[in-house]
Amino acid sequence: MKEKKEYLLPNQNEARKRSLTQVDSEYDMFSLSSLPSIGNGKKYYIRTYGCQANVRDGETMAGMLDCMGFVTTDKEEEADVLIFNTCAVRQAAEERVFGEIGAVKKYKNQDENKIIVMCGCMPQEEVVVERILKHYPQVDLVFGTHNIYRFPELLRQVMEEKKRVIEVYSEEGRVIENLPVRRSTSAKAFVNIMYGCNKFCTYCIVPYTRGKERSRKIEDIVQEVNELKEKGYQEVILLGQNVNAYGKDLGMEDGFTDLLIACAKTDIPRIRFYTSHPRDYSVSTIEAMKNYPNIMKSLHLPVQSGNTEVLKRMNRGYTREMYLDLFDDMKKRIPEITFTTDLIVGFPNETEEQFLDTLSLVDHCQYDMAYSFVYSPRSGTPAANMEDNVSAEVKKERLQRLNEKLAYYANLNNQKYLGKTLKVLCEGASKKNKQVYTGYSEENKLVNFTGPSGLENKIVEVEITAVHSFSLDGKALS
Repeated sequence: MKEKKEYLLPNQNEARKRSLTQVDSEYDMFSLSSLPSIGNGKKYYIRTYGCQANVRDGETMAGMLDCMGFVTTDKEEEADVLIFNTCAVRQAAEERVFGEIGAVKKYKNQDENKIIVMCGCMPQEEVVVERILKHYPQVDLVFGTHNIYRFPELLRQVMEEKKRVIEVYSEEGRVIENLPVRRSTSAKAFVNIMYGCNKFCTYCIVPYTRGKERSRKIEDIVQEVNELKEKGYQEVILLGQNVNAYGKDLGMEDGFTDLLIACAKTDIPRIRFYTSHPRDYSVSTIEAMKNYPNIMKSLHLPVQSGNTEVLKRMNRGYTREMYLDLFDDMKKRIPEITFTTDLIVGFPNETEEQFLDTLSLVDHCQYDMAYSFVYSPRSGTPAANMEDNVSAEVKKERLQRLNEKLAYYANLNNQKYLGKTLKVLCEGASKKNKQVYTGYSEENKLVNFTGPSGLENKIVEVEITAVHSFSLDGKALS
């Protein structure tokens, strides 16, 4: 593979910039007319890391590759094009990616025509691309989050011109419509409603890798939901780094609630959304969840810490008291609502007393489930310049204490479902046991259950027969 010196490299200083201008949707940025069948007889493999937005990006790339004549494979060693669709949220995840890219060098040694691609959030960081240039010559193509629509042309350059291509845009971001998609499941579908984030939490790299907040037009989103309903999908998951900010850039006063109601009126059986920010929540959104049966009464509401001073250093924009008031108001309005959250332990300067505030907040909220993490600095974020003065041993010990408490409440919450009948969207056979179905209830509970053949992609009534901390067992009712 020839080196191409005129690379377009990332610039996080440029990625910090934000304007107040509206981003117009673009509909003519993708064409395969100049790329006839370059994938005929070839296979691809996509390995996706991170959040649902990355999963949705992977579906777009898969759709493009299908259009180009490629076929998918679940064996990386068979792939002619091996794609690492990466996440930049955690340092540990980045190191894992580099380790796996190092491991696939053997395929390149066996077949110099095999193409290795890195895309997603990691390439938006200067240090990542510098590392690729210095230490990973096996990587042929690198691009970021803003130019997925360019993927077919970039891949063509690598395949036909036999040169390494690095093209990473550092910009506020765009809204590109009408890209192809190959859905990863046939029961539920991810629907992007907006991109980017303007919150700039001090620990988070996302505003630099995903650009500024920019919303899709409501009519484009509703059209996509209607098309999915017509194809038989049972559930849509509306995606945004902060869904509550939807429509602000379009001048909409209560944009997310308006969108949620418009989607509910399509009568698709189920609607969920990720992720919410406590700072932007509207009472009207909770009332919409209450009033429309097809909007699921489950909410992911990240808190990150239970201490106000730590929240201030994180730049979260709310206090402990504000979060608890919001939580209690939601519970009052929708008593059956289930909650999940995100929590970080060991943030710089977190004292034992501040950590105890997090534990006491968990005692109050009694979450159904939580994603808990040890803080690790992200290069390019403000928190990376703070003294990371909580030892690894203390972080590990705090995480263990937190996880024990989270598991206790998760199990306690699940006990009330024993003997009850829940409506479960069957997603197919369990990965661990092909004789057992798996799916999620309206309450967002993972349910593994037995039943007759032919239940895939259907909403099934399941009697719960056993309870675990983070899943339920049951049997389908005939």
